[in-house]
Amino acid sequence: MTRLTGNLDLSESFASSPQAVILETQGLSRYFGKAVAVDNLSIKVEQGEVFGLLGPNGAGKSTVIKMLTTLLPLSAGRATLAGYDVTHQAGAVRRLFGYVPQALSADGSLTGYENLLIFAKLYDIPVSRRQKCIREVLDFMGLQAAAYRLVRNYSGGMIRKLEIAQSIMHQPQILFLDEPTVGLDPIARTQVWQLVQQLRTDYGTTIFLTTHFLEEADSLCSRVAIMQQGQVVITGTPSDLKASLEQPNATLDDVFIHYTGDQLTSGVSYRDTATTRRTAQRLG
Repeated sequence: MTRLTGNLDLSESFASSPQAVILETQGLSRYFGKAVAVDNLSIKVEQGEVFGLLGPNGAGKSTVIKMLTTLLPLSAGRATLAGYDVTHQAGAVRRLFGYVPQALSADGSLTGYENLLIFAKLYDIPVSRRQKCIREVLDFMGLQAAAYRLVRNYSGGMIRKLEIAQSIMHQPQILFLDEPTVGLDPIARTQVWQLVQQLRTDYGTTIFLTTHFLEEADSLCSRVAIMQQGQVVITGTPSDLKASLEQPNATLDDVFIHYTGDQLTSGVSYRDTATTRRTAQRLG
């Protein structure tokens, strides 16, 4: 397997724009005993962009997000969100972001409305505004008709929409999405990405995401960073990354294989894969 130790950055043209930096890490590291999960990560994310963090399983992507969302302490380095220090100003940082983890975060024994009501209380949304806020996110996500159904009866795509709705109730400046379309059928996946685009276009929300679907990263992300063994090996716009290979018709898959020496897998279990294929066949 090829290991690149340099941190190539092909995003100068984007970085030179007047957009403010909303997220910055400097030497961000995380150790689990002697194991290094994230190694000296330094990145900047511009306000309003969709920033993709790519890499094979175990590269450290989810660990990065957990540190940035204050769920894991930093072993070394520094990270700031809208100028607030993730370690020393964690309370202020938590008010600024939304987070949709890989693991299921909606309660299947409750209705969609009840799930949203709980999150409205957790975000300290005033009582006078809660009903209006819930109606607005249900409308934005297209879940009005399912608001009073138990979430255990939702489809995978509906559950993911509800989880995104939960995460944006307080109108966060930045939304962290950790592999948001894993296990979804192609139609649901397309719907989720349309919502991501709409959040950025209509509300100026900054999106920080991890994904195993490179064609999605290619079409949606302003810039991407590719991780390997805890380090970022290259950062840039999808177009610049493909151009760096100096070969005709290069794809982001080619870029990934070139800089990591690995073939990116979907990260989906056999059971999820089988379910996805049956659903896709049923939906035609």
